[in-house]
Amino acid sequence: MVVNEQKTLEDTVAGHYRQTYSSEPLMVFSPGRINLIGEHTDYNMGLVFPAAIDLGIAMAIGLSNTPYCEITALDESEVLQFHCDHLQISPQGEWQNYVLGVVAQLRKTGHKLQAFQMCFGGNLPQGSGMSSSAALENALVFSLNELFDLQLSREEMIYIAQAAEHEYVGVQCGIMDQYASMFGVAQHALLLHCKTMEVETVKMDLQEHVLVVVNSHVKHSLAESSYNDRRAACERVAAHIGVAFLSDTSLDYLQAYKAQLDSEDYQKARFVLEENQRVLAARSAIEAKDWPLLGTLLYASHQGLKVLYEVSCEEIDFLVDTAKTIDGVLGSRMMGGGFGGSTISLVHRDAVATFSNRLKHAYQNRFNLDCTMYPVKIGDGTRKL
Repeated sequence: MVVNEQKTLEDTVAGHYRQTYSSEPLMVFSPGRINLIGEHTDYNMGLVFPAAIDLGIAMAIGLSNTPYCEITALDESEVLQFHCDHLQISPQGEWQNYVLGVVAQLRKTGHKLQAFQMCFGGNLPQGSGMSSSAALENALVFSLNELFDLQLSREEMIYIAQAAEHEYVGVQCGIMDQYASMFGVAQHALLLHCKTMEVETVKMDLQEHVLVVVNSHVKHSLAESSYNDRRAACERVAAHIGVAFLSDTSLDYLQAYKAQLDSEDYQKARFVLEENQRVLAARSAIEAKDWPLLGTLLYASHQGLKVLYEVSCEEIDFLVDTAKTIDGVLGSRMMGGGFGGSTISLVHRDAVATFSNRLKHAYQNRFNLDCTMYPVKIGDGTRKL
């Protein structure tokens, strides 16, 4: 039930709820996000540059007449039932633990919940690097906040969503995905400092250019464990050089410790600090409308992710390398945690059709796989419908 129009998505989710429970639901929409540049910098308390998009998750929710909660994932045709007093991590993993994790975190922070019934569906491809997990977490915590009048601020909600992912899913994610999904502003990217939570909204007037996300439809099995390994490497370096977080230091300071550090760990740390610099350079390029410079920064980010941080894969590298050969493409890079997912590319609008056709054909010939194009529109954050 993946659909393309948000209105159709909302109607489908609301219709299923009404048919199943014979009552009117509270409706919430929570978007996915792109990250223009600034990858793996969020858990290092550095700079990121995300934006909410017009794809996401629609959720219908209401009070239950039974003692248990019932959750329907329409895209998966699966139903989860549980009692709020008896929460256990689901052995199936996947979407169930995002839901259970949010409920568990709300209870852990002292909020009393009654049994509720909920269904949700999305037009955001899972595993694409557009944060379907954060969209689901945010949609649920926002819905429960509305349903039970918990009086939570948006900032409190994103930290509950993040903790759910840490404790119930086992991914030690930073705060970027939840923040961008919750606080997104239409037609603006958010330059976020993850340590101070200071944010600058930057108008995304791309003029004759378009941001295109390309979903590789590949997710390699080592993605989550390797993500946590990268985070641990960064923490080791920070501890060794005497700072709380990598982003508290500079490339020159890091260089002074190079001989004392494991070479692999040093490379990871170097990437993070260089990526922070690229975020600032990208903001300047956007403000100056210097699109060739922005494209160059995207390519440089990918090179660092591939060579220094080692989180790319053959399929993603192929998409980026092929994009470089197409006229009208200014830049491209891997987006997301890595080992699959998507690329994000800056493309002249007159070249989008050629870009799409050539990339699809080349990818199919090379890997016998389809890739999917998503020209993205930047939208608002999590909201009541």
